[in-house]
Amino acid sequence: MTADLSITNLGIIFVVILISMGLHEAMHGFVAHWLGDSTAQEAGRLTLNPLKHIDGLTTILLPVVLIALGLPPIFAAKPVPFNPSRVKYEEFGAALIGLAGPFTNLALAIVVAGVAHLTIGYNTFLTTFLVIFVQVNVGFFVFNMLPIPPLDGSRLIYALVPEPVQEVMARFEQMGIVAVIVILVVLMPVIGPIITNLNQAVLTRLL
Repeated sequence: MTADLSITNLGIIFVVILISMGLHEAMHGFVAHWLGDSTAQEAGRLTLNPLKHIDGLTTILLPVVLIALGLPPIFAAKPVPFNPSRVKYEEFGAALIGLAGPFTNLALAIVVAGVAHLTIGYNTFLTTFLVIFVQVNVGFFVFNMLPIPPLDGSRLIYALVPEPVQEVMARFEQMGIVAVIVILVVLMPVIGPIITNLNQAVLTRLL
């Protein structure tokens, strides 16, 4: 079950990115609030409105260009702020906040994949929309789970490694998405196939 790339499908990708990224970022804020940190709420980021979370360059333009070039998409929004010192369970609380985003995308992919199977043979456009929705959300999940600061997967590593390693990771995190792009460019021969294979493995299970 695959979707061919076209102008229509690029439009669908745009809409799906808005929805999925908005939910992804909102869940970071909701979990942080649940764990006692109101920073996201004070910054106006405790919302499902995707426009509050979207960065035009890294959320929209970058992934669409990469998808059009046949490369693994990189998705990034404006990070939802949180204060680790105000979060319950310390580093493990921060890890829960980090994991909330990508696992929201995985849950969305699982549910929508089930619906997509039910639409096969009935509505081609709807099936295409749902398949793309699954593909984008799986992409969000796999990419954001990479243990590279400041990606969400690194929050779990923070909770498990000693303080000296955390300090090194914090330096990378200060570089933001630039650090991720640099690491991916340098290590793409190794990381690229891993991302592609993980995406394909999850999509094969779902679609």
